[in-house]
Amino acid sequence: MSQPFDRRMLEALICPVTQAVLSYDAEKSELISKPAKLAFPIRDGIPIMLVSEARALD
Repeated sequence: MSQPFDRRMLEALICPVTQAVLSYDAEKSELISKPAKLAFPIRDGIPIMLVSEARALD
C-alpha cells in the first residue's frame, strides 16, 4: 500500500526547471509543472523531482 502524498509539501516544492509553482494531480499521483510541460511522479508518498524521471505533457 502506497503512502498518501502530503499536500502541504506543495507549499515548499517548485519545479526544478522553471522554479514555477506545481499543481497536484491526485488521479495520476503526479506533480504538474505547466510552464515546463512536465509531470513529476509521486512514489510511496515521495515526489520524485528529477527531470529524468518526469513525464512530458502534451
